[in-house]
Amino acid sequence: MFNLKKISYGQWLFVVILLVFFVNLDVIYVNIMEARNFITAREMVNQNHWLLTTMNNLPRYEKPPLPTWLTAISGALFGFKSLVAMRLPAAFITLLLLVFFYKFIPFLNVSKKQAFLSSLILATSFYIIFSGRNGQWDIFTHGFMMVCIYYLWKFFSSDSRQILNACIAAAFFGFSFMSKGPVSLYALLLPFLISYGIVYKYQNFKTRWKGSNLFLLVGLAIGLWWFIYVRVADPHAFLKIATQESSRWGNYNVRPFYYYWSFFTQSGIWTIPAFVALLYPYLKNKVSNKKAYLFSFLWTVLSVVLLSIIPEKKSRYLLPVLIPMALNTGFYIDYLFRRFKELPKKERFIVYFNHGLIALIGIAFPFLGYFLLKLDGFWFWYISASIVLFGLGVFMIFQLKKKNYPNVFYTTIAFTCGIMGFGFPLANAFLDNPKFHNISTLQQKAEKENLPVYEYGAETPELIWEYGEPIPQIDKEKPVFPTEKRFGLLTLERDSSFVKTLQKEYTIEATDRYDLNYVNPKKSGYKDRLIRSFYVLKKKED
Repeated sequence: MFNLKKISYGQWLFVVILLVFFVNLDVIYVNIMEARNFITAREMVNQNHWLLTTMNNLPRYEKPPLPTWLTAISGALFGFKSLVAMRLPAAFITLLLLVFFYKFIPFLNVSKKQAFLSSLILATSFYIIFSGRNGQWDIFTHGFMMVCIYYLWKFFSSDSRQILNACIAAAFFGFSFMSKGPVSLYALLLPFLISYGIVYKYQNFKTRWKGSNLFLLVGLAIGLWWFIYVRVADPHAFLKIATQESSRWGNYNVRPFYYYWSFFTQSGIWTIPAFVALLYPYLKNKVSNKKAYLFSFLWTVLSVVLLSIIPEKKSRYLLPVLIPMALNTGFYIDYLFRRFKELPKKERFIVYFNHGLIALIGIAFPFLGYFLLKLDGFWFWYISASIVLFGLGVFMIFQLKKKNYPNVFYTTIAFTCGIMGFGFPLANAFLDNPKFHNISTLQQKAEKENLPVYEYGAETPELIWEYGEPIPQIDKEKPVFPTEKRFGLLTLERDSSFVKTLQKEYTIEATDRYDLNYVNPKKSGYKDRLIRSFYVLKKKED
């Protein structure tokens, strides 16, 4: 007979990862960041641009190519029209991140159970879920760096296999660099190294100088070769892009130093526990290992401080902070596992409020969903999600009353899995643009009629992705028109008046309108940049 108690922590973690990151990967439509990355991956295969990477047949050297290579391979194997194929590499890298995070924590002399709890927190943190199910490259650089940190710890703390550990750490350091440059080096590895030095010291480091030098040599060789190659092969475009990128750090999306102070909210359902875990004076005498707790606390705080120094700030840049913060939050959760029934009422209130709110959301879902969602075509998902979330919400309330915190915690994990498995497809119930017209139909028309298509004065990644192939651009400042006697022209609606100026030279044979907005025009997410007017122009005979 099947016995759940025989399933190990690692196996349970694997099940949760599968449910959270590998189910319903194709539900959400492609966003602007994904479109850029997916276009580059597609052009690697279709245009053979594996090293000198492009987007819409123009140089795109802003990001190193390793994640794009992996996505291109997945697209080549399973088809570029499959969103599951395009997002699958990110999900696998998240699996890698979580597995090595789980394996790393016991190095701190805490139990495997606490490692399991911390890993579940990380796996169900909001921005980890978003990044791990999305074709953006942040999760790659930090996922590879987590593996690097795992082997660096082994290199620092063990006298055996020093060279091997240094080389493996260097390889994944290089992979991280080849995913998004020095981002993870600065935001995840550097605060780790500082925290390690403060708490654990670099003991007997003189005996590790060979391995340290090898780490730097191999890591930099793997991480920098592509940059050097592009600098030599296409110096003009490389320098132009490098100048633009470096200038953004100081004058683009500039935010004040304190912009990241609400960083713990990026963990989503763990916002309140994460905040409590950051109250070092409160928790330091309650944790299972004071030294390890100080290390996780410093690693988290230093990561936030280093990110805060950089003038350019975006919420998604906080992704690396969630990794040590999950470790830090695990100390508080472990404390609740051990002592919840003995806590005074004022301390239990925080737990009741946090998990009670989650439970109430589950209980209210069937009613709110019925009135707020347009359920035509979504009844299966609505009914399934209602049963699962309502049931888990009631069970969580029952367990809170019994003061059984372990069951409350695991029910919260199940709640997240339920949302991803049954509630996530209902996101499409909000997509109700009656004027939606996908530009992929234009590509089919152009191919059938042998009609070249150009775009005037705009470049929208989502549009190019949906079209299926590069669309040559006509520069607004110095317009050079096609030599073909008959061609298609895409313009923003506000530029449609420009077409009237061409009527002396061209006959307008046909018009159309493409709207790639999935949301209703009355909603705030509706964007004019996703709309195009289309004209078929034919040159008049002299």
